[in-house]
Amino acid sequence: MAAEFRLAVSEVVETASFYAHFRLLEEGEAAPKATLRVCGGPACRMRGADQLHSALTGMGESSLRVEEAPCIGLCDHAPAALAGRVPVRGASLDAVRSALTGPPPNRPQPIPHDFRVWRRCVDGILSREAALAGLEASGLRGMGGAGFPAARKWRMVAALPGPRLVVVNADEGEPGTFKDRHFIETAPDRVLEGALVAAWVTDAEAIYLYLRDEYPDLHALLSERIKALPEGAPPIHLRRGAGAYVCGEESALIESLEGKRGLPRQRPPYVAEAGLFGRPTLVNNVETLYWVSRLLDEGAGLFTSRGRNGHSGLRSYSVSGRVRSPGVKIAPNGLTIAELIDEYCDGMEDGHHLVAYLPGGASGGFLPAHIRPPLAFGAIEEHGGFIGSAAVVVFSQADDLRQIARDLARFFAHESCGQCTPCRLGTVRAADIMERPAWDLARLDDLAHVMREASICGLGQAAPNVWQSLIRHFPEFAS
Repeated sequence: MAAEFRLAVSEVVETASFYAHFRLLEEGEAAPKATLRVCGGPACRMRGADQLHSALTGMGESSLRVEEAPCIGLCDHAPAALAGRVPVRGASLDAVRSALTGPPPNRPQPIPHDFRVWRRCVDGILSREAALAGLEASGLRGMGGAGFPAARKWRMVAALPGPRLVVVNADEGEPGTFKDRHFIETAPDRVLEGALVAAWVTDAEAIYLYLRDEYPDLHALLSERIKALPEGAPPIHLRRGAGAYVCGEESALIESLEGKRGLPRQRPPYVAEAGLFGRPTLVNNVETLYWVSRLLDEGAGLFTSRGRNGHSGLRSYSVSGRVRSPGVKIAPNGLTIAELIDEYCDGMEDGHHLVAYLPGGASGGFLPAHIRPPLAFGAIEEHGGFIGSAAVVVFSQADDLRQIARDLARFFAHESCGQCTPCRLGTVRAADIMERPAWDLARLDDLAHVMREASICGLGQAAPNVWQSLIRHFPEFAS
């Protein structure tokens, strides 16, 4: 490969060794017939993922490689696994064996859409300024976690000299997050239309869609839908990742699209002057683009007339854990955890009561049951957490919060890109301390301060929320 692409061997090796789903084989070593990845996210561990991993390892199949995956985006179907390139929902030993040998499962048909919003744009019925004004009136913010106003971001990119590009970030990897999977599964044309409108408003010449490697079924679906795009649509290049959570950070994603290690760039994520291939680049999350299509189709009132507890709009919540009906819930922005569980998830599981929850995935921090702020941007920070991409994981009296915190700390240590010292060493040191019977609280506090102040990207800045929130709200687990 180095000779073919006129690269140094070290460049090829450093990229191949960076991504979890690449395998560097020794001379003469045979590649495994298939790799079985068992999800190790909190929802899957609740449902017996560890026992499934042990059972698969004990099958005695030397040609199969069994490994733990950080999260594969099927938290509402826990436990979950990937049998080669086949996702297995509600995984068991027999289900995984069947997935390896049987036909692929039937894929539900998504809701069709006629791309009428994009057609109105290119036909001159909807102007660029009117589209931007509609998004501003709705108050739409980036749904990838940062919450930056979408229309302002579009204006910033459109003001830069062309040629420009649009990138769709479909690399959700936070444990507990699966909303992007939901929107691509159920409404791929809406997502693609949002990307087409973004390209039209910013006068971008092409779109790149970066899909996480754990979604092979969605890769096939998107390939079909891209081929069926209306005539005159700009090219959409579908690219898949190779197993790196940090590539959900948009500058790391751009580095990965360029064929390099996914190392975040040292700049604010919304500054796009030197984006993909050195061109001004607009990066938007899947859910953001879904709402772009719907808002410009149905009007800003879709958002402004909704909301709870002083907040407006709609948003999706990825709910997993100890609830009767997990899944993606499109609900009023700002409802509380009790409202979300009771009104949208059919309540807690029988025999379980709410003890704690993650309002924003692994990096959002733990909150106890009695603290119930609105689940919205800016409403959780005073309690030491944040909403992020609204990955809500619900825990009961049956769950060991200390062990869950240790697992999440190990997740961040494993997923750190290693570029900056505070994150590379801080995540590992914190995880080591949390494995001990008694935590060194002063050292953990010191690590949290350094990581938040000096890490390059959001991974190192947010990772301390895991242990800091547990110490703050559940001191009995940290003693």
